[in-house]
Amino acid sequence: MKELPFAITLEVGSSLANRTGSWRVERPVYVDRLPPCNDACPAGENIQQWLYLAEDGSYEAAWRRIMAENPLPAVMGRACFHPCETACNRAQVDEAVGINELERFLGDRALAEGWAVAAPEPASGSRVLVVGSGPGGLSAAYHLRLLGHDVVVAESSPEPGGMMRYGIPTYRLPRHIVHGEIRRIQALGVTIECGRRVDDLDAAMEDGHFDAAFLAIGAQRSKHIDIPAGDSARMVSALDLLHRAQEPDRPSIGRRVVVYGGGDTAMDAARTARRLGAADAVVVYRRTRDRMPAHEEELRDAVEEGVRLKWLSTIVGDEDGSLTIERMALDDHGFPQPTGEFETLEADALVLAVGQAADLTLVRSLPEIAVHGEVIEVGPDMMTARPGVFAGGDVVAGARTLTDAVGHGKKAARAIDAWLRGEAPASGARHALAGFDRLNTWYYADAPQAQRPRLDAARRASTFDEVVAGLDESTALFEARRCLSCGNCFQCDNCFGVCPDNAVLKVEEGHGYSFDYDFCKGCGLCVQECPCGAIEMVPEEI
Repeated sequence: MKELPFAITLEVGSSLANRTGSWRVERPVYVDRLPPCNDACPAGENIQQWLYLAEDGSYEAAWRRIMAENPLPAVMGRACFHPCETACNRAQVDEAVGINELERFLGDRALAEGWAVAAPEPASGSRVLVVGSGPGGLSAAYHLRLLGHDVVVAESSPEPGGMMRYGIPTYRLPRHIVHGEIRRIQALGVTIECGRRVDDLDAAMEDGHFDAAFLAIGAQRSKHIDIPAGDSARMVSALDLLHRAQEPDRPSIGRRVVVYGGGDTAMDAARTARRLGAADAVVVYRRTRDRMPAHEEELRDAVEEGVRLKWLSTIVGDEDGSLTIERMALDDHGFPQPTGEFETLEADALVLAVGQAADLTLVRSLPEIAVHGEVIEVGPDMMTARPGVFAGGDVVAGARTLTDAVGHGKKAARAIDAWLRGEAPASGARHALAGFDRLNTWYYADAPQAQRPRLDAARRASTFDEVVAGLDESTALFEARRCLSCGNCFQCDNCFGVCPDNAVLKVEEGHGYSFDYDFCKGCGLCVQECPCGAIEMVPEEI
């Protein structure tokens, strides 16, 4: 080999050749950021992770990842109003990833294939009473059982499920789906005692030798308002109507039905009235559309099915088959005010959908448990002022949705487990949010969200059949692959391929790649080319 005119010569292949690490002022590091879909999920699902598993057809693994947080994916794939999709970064590219429809696909696949969750052994020796078998109670019971505790659920109704069973119409949530997911929870060893009303918590805990309790009694009592009525028999609560519509002997409600309210329950009541034979179903609401609490898709479906809406209107009288309606106007603060202008609206029945409240008889006999208005006061760990008694779902402050209740049940279960062990509930580290500005979205071609098949609007009013169908497998696979994996590496090999110094190394275990800082000169090209924002530059330590 010819000698070079330098004081030091380097042989080809020398470990010192081409080292550039001393040039850097910044170095790249791999990071894990919190995807906005995960952040927005009230149930606390690791959405991005199960989407990643579903992308290559690992459906059972994806389902098991959901089940680590949420025991009701087939239910939530129908009844959740998917705030995760509202937060999805992909919506700024074309349309949000269809997370909700993918959760339903996995939930339905699990029911069809009979996938099950194994109960842990050995048991902890502790017993927990859960009052209420709605989504919050079932979630708590499921997670408590997985943590090794003996769980008994007391349900006052003839069948379990709470509002899933008695409040959501079958055209949105078929009952065999509810029953299938409840049976899977029971198969873990959770005991559900239907027709058992708990009025004395102390006696129930003493008689059953329970060490802790979770109150998930829901909000199944309809609120009422004073409307002068000549025939009160024509007036029915929305919850009562929805409940009776689930029974084999469905009620007759007349040809002209008026629903008073503006939430999702009002929409459900009006759509149910149409299916029960009402030729005209009208929703009367005191405010404007932008102040209506009903979700957009619920309103859209109602309008498609022929439901009419009267905005800025209130009912002031009900007599002789007609309602007196007063027109309202919004004041400078956005509150409706009477105008003194009236009209008459013919109606065979008036359905009140003006809100729900919980029956708090159980806790009013426990003076140490604070009740403010219509909710039970709980701490950050979901425990009331009485040690060992926890509460969640519609009976505590916050959003009253099925998904929030599932999240409360999981959180309470983990807090109960810690309390039984004499420990503080664990709190995991929270990563920084993966914002849209960190993504390189030019790597992704436009691919709008898949649309689930829907029953024709003309057929809906005559049947309680499910309106929205699920995705087929090919469409579900395509939809899962639309995920941008915001803030977390999905091993695309971009950093490995673009590094000019071959400083990115593939690793067999753990993270997909590592940096060889002896050769990395800190150019930042890997950061610029990472599609999901999973690499950032940090100042070099001196």
